[in-house]
Amino acid sequence: MKKMILCALMLAGMLGHGTAAFSAAEYKIVTASERGTYIKIGRDLAQFVAPAADIELEAVPSAGSAENVRRLRYEPGVKLALVQSDVYQSFLDMAASGNAGAGNIIRPLRVIMPLYNEEIYFIVRSDSEQNYVHEIRNAKLNAGELGSGTALTSATLYRLMFGEAMPESSTSYLSNEEALAKLVTDKSVDVVAVVAGQPAKLLVDMKPEARQLIKLLKFDPNHPSSKGVLKTYFQATVLASNYPTLLAADVSGLAVKAFLVTYDFQVKGTEMHLRQMARSLCQNFATLQEKGHPKWREVELALPDLGRGWFYYAPTLREIRSCISADPKLAAKARSLPAKVCSQQEKILGLCK
Repeated sequence: MKKMILCALMLAGMLGHGTAAFSAAEYKIVTASERGTYIKIGRDLAQFVAPAADIELEAVPSAGSAENVRRLRYEPGVKLALVQSDVYQSFLDMAASGNAGAGNIIRPLRVIMPLYNEEIYFIVRSDSEQNYVHEIRNAKLNAGELGSGTALTSATLYRLMFGEAMPESSTSYLSNEEALAKLVTDKSVDVVAVVAGQPAKLLVDMKPEARQLIKLLKFDPNHPSSKGVLKTYFQATVLASNYPTLLAADVSGLAVKAFLVTYDFQVKGTEMHLRQMARSLCQNFATLQEKGHPKWREVELALPDLGRGWFYYAPTLREIRSCISADPKLAAKARSLPAKVCSQQEKILGLCK
C-alpha cells in the first residue's frame, strides 16, 4: 500500500511538472495609445491568433512606434511590436550615418509582415485660415508625444515639405487629448498631428458639435512640396463615412505603412512559438478580417520586397511562404509578381526557392 501511494504521488508530481513545462508562453506586444488603432490590432492578435500558437499574448499600450522599437530590443517579455515604416527607416538611416546607438537598436530587429496604411491627420480650428497640410509652416504644431511614431512622422513630413526642422519654439509634444483641448480653449496650439488607422477611436468618439470646433487639413498632391513627401508616404482618403460627426465629405490625406515586427530570436523555444504564431496568423487570417478591427480588411497575406536594410524573420518567413504556397489563389497572385532577385543573405540562410 505504501509503495502504491508513493508511486501515485510521484506520478502526480511528474504530471504536474509536465503541465508546467507545456504551459502557454507569456509574451507581450507593444502597441500605442489606448485610443489608437494599434492596440486594437494587438488585441485581435491576442484573441484570434495567439491561443492556437500556445501563446498568452498581452497587448501593451505605449507612446508609439519609437518607444516600441526600444522596448522590443531591450524589455524582457516583449516579443512583438507594431511599428510605422518611417520610424523603422529613420533608425536605419541614423545607423547608416554612423549613429552606433541606432544601429545597436535596429539591426537585430526583423519584420514578420507588413500590415496596412495608417492615416495621418492634421487638425486645426474650424475658423483657421489653413486648409492644406503645406500651410502649416511656422504654425504652433503639436507633433505628438516624445518617443511616439507620430512625433517622428511630424518631424519627417515637416522636413520633407519645407527642407528644415520643426522650429522648437513653436513645437509641442503633448498627448493628442491634451493638445486638442488646448487647440480649442486657450489656442496655444494651432495644429495637432495624429497618426491612427481609420476609423480612429479618438475621432469616432467626437460629438456632433466637434464640426463647429475643428477641421482636417487636406493634402494637395500637386503642390510642389508634395513631391518629396510621396517618396516616403502614401496618398490616402479619410472617409466621411468613418467620421460622420466630424466630416461632411471625404478628405484627401496621407498615410504611413504599419509593420508587425519582432527580434531575431535564436532561442529554440521562442523561435518555435513565433513560428507557430505565423502559422496561426495564416490559418486565422479570415477570422481577423471578419471579426477584427476594420483595418484587417486592408491587409494582404503577402511578403513584398522590403527596403534596403530591412529583413524578414527567417522562421516566420518560411511559415508564411508555406501558407501562401498552399493557397491556390495566394500562390497564383505571388507567381504573377515580378521575379525577386535573391539576396546573398537569403541564399546563405537557405531562404531562396
